[in-house]
Amino acid sequence: MTDVLYTGPIPAERGGELAMGGGRSETSALSGTGGERDMTTAQNSQRPNACCFCWCCCCSCSCLTIRNEEERCRRQKRKGLSQGTKMETIPNCEPCTKPSVEEIRLWSQSFDKLMRNPAGRNVFREFLRTEYSEENMLFWLACEDLKQEMNKSAVEEKARSIYEDYISILSPKEVSLDARVREVINRKMQDPTPHTFEDAQLQIYTLMHRDSYPRFLSSNSYKSLIHGGSRTSSES
Repeated sequence: MTDVLYTGPIPAERGGELAMGGGRSETSALSGTGGERDMTTAQNSQRPNACCFCWCCCCSCSCLTIRNEEERCRRQKRKGLSQGTKMETIPNCEPCTKPSVEEIRLWSQSFDKLMRNPAGRNVFREFLRTEYSEENMLFWLACEDLKQEMNKSAVEEKARSIYEDYISILSPKEVSLDARVREVINRKMQDPTPHTFEDAQLQIYTLMHRDSYPRFLSSNSYKSLIHGGSRTSSES
């Protein structure tokens, strides 16, 4: 059978499709191909760089940057300390007598000897203030005061005050504690005792010993105290 070629008029709808460029299916296919290319380009432009593929790597990089910046700030602060620091210029945060040169020298033998001496704590606290970490000493002193308290209502009041001042994440004087110690504190705060912050106090004491104490011994403030005391002794 011979195929008959239709030569009659083209329907209006079909004519419109042909005039538009070959029908809806072809147009859709082209649009889809272009859309895929656009989506691929957009995804590539939004894709993070190679460093961001590894979250741990990026975190390490950021931490190193922060630590370097902190160390730079600390060096600037240490350089800014007065070269002529004298015992008379240290605020007496705790009542104490003026230490002798021998006592000042003993502070360099161990952190315990420094912390057992009221004048030593005053000097060290002033140094911590220059490093913006005075809250560590304030927290330690508050814990020492709490341990001397025997009245239950006073213990509860002081414990709540210590928590709000140094443990709460909302406090500007919050000290740095790990999650385990914070969990212990939260549990003990249900029934506070004079030893509620014992673990936290030890952790902050260790932090000051390992982090701040070595810098204190190398600081101009401590060296000037020794030299100033030595000159006073020789003159007398």
